Amino acid sequence: MSEPASISSGIAERYAAAVFEIAQENNALSELEGSLEGLSAALADSEDLRNLIHSPLISRDEQGAAIAAVAQKMGVQDVLVNVLSLMAQKRRLFVLPQLIEHLQAMIAEHKGEVTADVTTAKALTKTQSEKLAKTLAARIGKDVKINATVDESLVGGLVVKVGSKMIDTSIRSKLASLQNAMKEVG
Repeated sequence: MSEPASISSGIAERYAAAVFEIAQENNALSELEGSLEGLSAALADSEDLRNLIHSPLISRDEQGAAIAAVAQKMGVQDVLVNVLSLMAQKRRLFVLPQLIEHLQAMIAEHKGEVTADVTTAKALTKTQSEKLAKTLAARIGKDVKINATVDESLVGGLVVKVGSKMIDTSIRSKLASLQNAMKEVG
């Protein structure tokens, strides 16, 4: 890991630990989880919001006021609004995506959940997603939350990654292994 990424991750981890502890003390982890999902979706959808958290041209006060207004408009939990304002004052809003990621991981661990990154050639239906989550939960022994993405280059099948384990049943990987086997023969 590069040093700047390591530093950003460390900053995000410290803020995440503080927010998690406060939310846990106030029995507000479910509200925090909802706030994080909303913030994550807003970051994914809004280029203006991404520019706000990364731009060095926006002053600390403007950044703080803007992020607080956005967060309050979205109904983000108060402790998170306060931390976002503090991060703006310290010029650390750029770690917001990592903060969200760390907090979601901490909440999932607290709930005994694990996230499975699933890549498929076509979008999974709700029934397929639920069946896959149940199958994975039976194998892993924890509740599984599916994070699904679509990659049409897989042709068919799916790639499942849970923690450090990866299961690749895609047609693309089977074709690649067949191609390698044919190269070895000829």
